[in-house]
Amino acid sequence: MSLPLWMLLGFCGWTFGILALGIGVWRWTLILSRRAAITDFPADTPHGSEGYRRVVRAHANCLETLPVFAAVILTAATIHADTRLLGVLACTVMAARIVQSCVHMLWVERPRTVAVRFAFFLVQFAAIVWMGVIVAGRAVTAGCSHGVHLCPLS
Repeated sequence: MSLPLWMLLGFCGWTFGILALGIGVWRWTLILSRRAAITDFPADTPHGSEGYRRVVRAHANCLETLPVFAAVILTAATIHADTRLLGVLACTVMAARIVQSCVHMLWVERPRTVAVRFAFFLVQFAAIVWMGVIVAGRAVTAGCSHGVHLCPLS
């Protein structure tokens, strides 16, 4: 399995881990100790401590980025575009996602905290765009060499 696919799997695991450990454990502890009903957590109503709400938002941030990252990685795998640079960029996305999530979950929201989080989001954004450009270039090149009319010059 390629490094980018491993990073996609890691991203999925990270997202699920935040859900299970950061959200699920807290909710189920309240439910099982009868301090809350299973219906006490509506999605459109803020509830819980500020720290809990930061964990929920960190999870939502993962869910917002994961489909785009997955689309690029899976397209790369489909066209067999496994380059060293794609691996480095995929690792960059994963590392920046972990840091962004940790900053979101562990630090009280202040202007500096938001700026740090946003900086790590920008790193992910730039890396995913760069990966998309590489994959699109590979797809066009492969399409042109196989007679598929993807090449704008044909």
